Amino acid sequence: MPQLQKARVIVAGALGKMGKSAVETFLANSDRFELVAAVVRDLGNVDEKVKQEFKDRGVKLTDNIEAELHKGGLDILVELTTPDSVFHNSKLALNNGVRPVIGATGLSDDDINELNALSQKHSLGTIIAPNFALGAILMMKFAAQASKYMDRYEIIEKHHEAKIDSPSGTAIKTAKLISQNAKAKNQSPHASEISRGELHYGVPIHSLRLQGYVASQEVIFGGQGQTLTISHETIDRSSFMPGILLAAEKVMDLDRLVYGLENLI
Repeated sequence: MPQLQKARVIVAGALGKMGKSAVETFLANSDRFELVAAVVRDLGNVDEKVKQEFKDRGVKLTDNIEAELHKGGLDILVELTTPDSVFHNSKLALNNGVRPVIGATGLSDDDINELNALSQKHSLGTIIAPNFALGAILMMKFAAQASKYMDRYEIIEKHHEAKIDSPSGTAIKTAKLISQNAKAKNQSPHASEISRGELHYGVPIHSLRLQGYVASQEVIFGGQGQTLTISHETIDRSSFMPGILLAAEKVMDLDRLVYGLENLI
């Protein structure tokens, strides 16, 4: 039987907490993927021992993503950097025939629309995943269903203190899904009360940034004489890895942008 061609992958943000796990995950799945290169912010600040470890495993460590993408021969960019670089790197990938799988947050609606236009122009898949944890995806889907029946809802999200943005991309995407599925406008009155949460798509979101958390979210619904809480807790970043692999597989068959893994499962 002919051997299946492996998808050739580059990971940006390779020495971050998510990036390190992604590197190990792709190396552990070498029957389906070939990890070609790993991108860091400043190669000069990387310990020589770390550089040698990547070299020994056949992965190029670089801080020049543009040069790697221009070389050609890559299939997928896994983007796990920061809001100040994710949009630039993703555009660069599409313009060089590489499909982005984006886990970094910070993209505006205008950014997403521009990436969608580029995806369609080049007939290349792009996946933006506010959350790669499959349990979190199911939490969002269940919340969207619940909003058809209960018209009072708020979101509480909790993340580690080093998370740059707030609210989280997951919370914003959850609010959007709720607003698209709700049968009635949210009845929780609070529009002028800042302490009641920041409004996104008419849904108040409360953000905590504290030591001890990785990622956690509750969607709380209120009804006559009852409440309903749909929650998801990320205990370890390893929970994101099956979703990254799923996205890397799915993006190869797409010719457009997909925002949210809930559209693929």
